[in-house]
Amino acid sequence: MTEEKKRKTSVAEFVNQVRAETAKVVWPTREETVRTAIFVFIFMVILSLFFLGVDSAFGAVVRAAIGLLQ
Repeated sequence: MTEEKKRKTSVAEFVNQVRAETAKVVWPTREETVRTAIFVFIFMVILSLFFLGVDSAFGAVVRAAIGLLQ
């Protein structure tokens, strides 16, 4: 097996590569950003309510189990 030797990239070449890649980025519009933020907030509320329910159910089961032991 032959290992290929990688040549080191100069600082100037690195900066040029970063600029080229940054130019390819498609930034979201304000409307897309707001829509995504609202979706994330709604999803966060739904998940927090779900986990509140699961936690409460497990808490009730543990309290019942502890009550049986006393």
